[in-house]
This record gives sequence, structure tokens and C-alpha cells, in this order.
Amino acid sequence: MNDEVPGDRRLAGSRADNRTCGADGRDSGINDMDPLDPFGSLDLPVADWIEHALRWLVDQYRPFFQSIKWPIDQILGGFAWLFNAIPPTVMIVLLGLIAWQVASWRLALGVVCSLVVIGLIGAWPDAMTTLSIVFAALILCIIAGVPLGILCARSNRFFAVLRPVLDTMQTIPSFVYLIPVVMLFGIGNVPGVIVTVIFAIPPVIRLTNLGIRQVSTEVVEALLSFGATRWQLLYKAEIPLALPTIMAGVNQTLMMSLSMVVVASMIAVGGLGQMVLKGMGRLDMGTATVGGIGIVLLAVVLDRITQALGADKQAAGLSWNRRGPIGFVRRVLDRFAKYSQRIDKTPIEAPRAASSFAARTRASNLSHQNPAT
Repeated sequence: MNDEVPGDRRLAGSRADNRTCGADGRDSGINDMDPLDPFGSLDLPVADWIEHALRWLVDQYRPFFQSIKWPIDQILGGFAWLFNAIPPTVMIVLLGLIAWQVASWRLALGVVCSLVVIGLIGAWPDAMTTLSIVFAALILCIIAGVPLGILCARSNRFFAVLRPVLDTMQTIPSFVYLIPVVMLFGIGNVPGVIVTVIFAIPPVIRLTNLGIRQVSTEVVEALLSFGATRWQLLYKAEIPLALPTIMAGVNQTLMMSLSMVVVASMIAVGGLGQMVLKGMGRLDMGTATVGGIGIVLLAVVLDRITQALGADKQAAGLSWNRRGPIGFVRRVLDRFAKYSQRIDKTPIEAPRAASSFAARTRASNLSHQNPAT
């Protein structure tokens, strides 16, 4: 009687070569296992288990995974429309002003020069597509990663469960994500955003957890002693104090998102990664180099801006509305207002004291007009 079930045929076939036959012609199996090399006759069919589980997910829940694409598609479509609708000159000036506001005019000059180079080498449309994909992935990573990091800081048990998952997500090769994502979501820019989120979300979770845990216990106890609730403690003390660390996590997530650009292009994701992939496939060194230069310059621009956002600008003694282009406009308006007040100011003459002769003349005139008195 054959005890082999249909689902185990592949397993039986894979183990047929590892079995030896005894003197009576029967399969010896485990009985002839070499204790110095037990893995020659023993194995776990992990690949078959994962393949069966993935195919079961595809057969049973593919409509559910397809419905997840809709909100991601809306976010990605909004960013793509915005970045491609803005003229390049306006986009360069806008990013330069943002860099000046959050950092300095030197960084603004570097950002403008980098974006001009991206445009001159002919990579501007692909750079905007890549920027929309990276921004969509970054927004989703922040929405999901910051609350998970706060939960990890609140509960050691939850962090103990999530930590091996984060370790796996950060160490597993990025190419491994592509197969299940393609089977569940298909190909295109939206699956590219999903695979980027899976690859890039661990840093923001870890550093949010670290920043919340590093908040001084004296501050927490002082607020709790004054009757602050957990929510008030979170958004009035913990998040503001942990914001530099959280922004470092956002910066790392952004850089990891850009590192997935070329890998995600293998599932028909557009942008600069597609230029690199086409250049590699055609052995076109020029196209691949142009795409690589665009990725490097875009990474430098975004890295410097996000690092400046996470820096402590209050240490310089200037608030955000007193520096950068906003501070420059305010200083110009203040000087113009002072100058206008100086011009519009008209001198007011002081009243002159009446002489004694004028007073006596007026009194006599009044006495003549009223003889009854």
C-alpha cells in the first residue's frame, strides 16, 4: 500500500536520492543515517512549505491584497502628479528655499546646483518619478513605523516579539521580497512602493523606540506628578524630546528607500532605477551612469535636508520664523514699515502762549459787546 499523499510527492522525490537500499532490497532511510553527516539523509522541506503557503494566500486572499493597492495608488498618484506638474525651475527654487529655511544658504546653493545637474544630464522626469515613489514609501513608513515604535517603547513584551521580525526584515536579501510581492500585488510602481516600505520601515521603528526610551525619567515623573495623562506625556514631552532621534530614523528610512530604487525596477518600477537596469541589460554604460548619478545627487539632497530638519536649531538662539527666507522677508518688511512711519510722520507745532496785550484787548472787546456786565 502506498502511504504517500499527493502533496508529498515532491518531498518523496527529493529524498529518493538520499536513501540507500539494504541487503533485502528495502529502503533503509533513517537506519543508515551517518551520525557524522546527518544532513545527508535528513532535511526540512521549508521551500515547499513556503511555496504552498504563498500559493494558498494567492488563491484565497488575492482580492484583499489587490484592495490594499488602492490607497497606496492614490498617495503615489498624488505625488507623481504634483512633482511632474510643477515646472523644473519652480521645483528647483522651491527646494532651494526649503533647504535655506531648514539649514543655511550654503546648503540651498548645493541643492540648487545638484538639481540643475540632474536636469542637465537629462534625468529630470525619471528623478521626479523616483522622488514620488520614495516620498510615498516614506509617508507610509512614518504612518506605520512611528506608532509601532511608540508601542515598542511602552511594552517590552511587544518589542521582544517584534524585534526578531525587524532583524529578519533588515538582514534578508532585498531580492527575496520581490517574489511574494509580485504574486500578491502584481508589477508596477505600486508594488514597488510596497516592497520599499517592507525593506525600509525597520529603522524608523527602532529609532522611535530608542528615542522614547531615552527620555529622562525625571521629566516623565514630574509630568505625571502634576497630573498629566499618558497622551499629554506623549505629545508634550516624549515626542518633542525624542524628535531628533526620530528624525534620524526617518533619514535612514529615506536612504534605504532610495537604495531599493534599482532593485524595485526589476518589477517594472519606473524612475532612475529603470534607467540603470536598462543600461545594465543593454551594456549601455552611459545610460546606467546617468541613472546612477541622478540617484546619488537625489540621495545627497534628501539626506542633507532631512538631517537639517532633525538638527536642534534652537541652540542657535533663532526661532524658525527668524531665519532663512522667512526671516529675511520679515526683516525687509520691518525695515520698510519703519521707513514708512518715518516718512508719514508730520511734526505737530506746540501752542504758543498768548501775550498780555492780546489778552487785555480780547477782554475789552468782550466788555464792549456785553454792556450789561
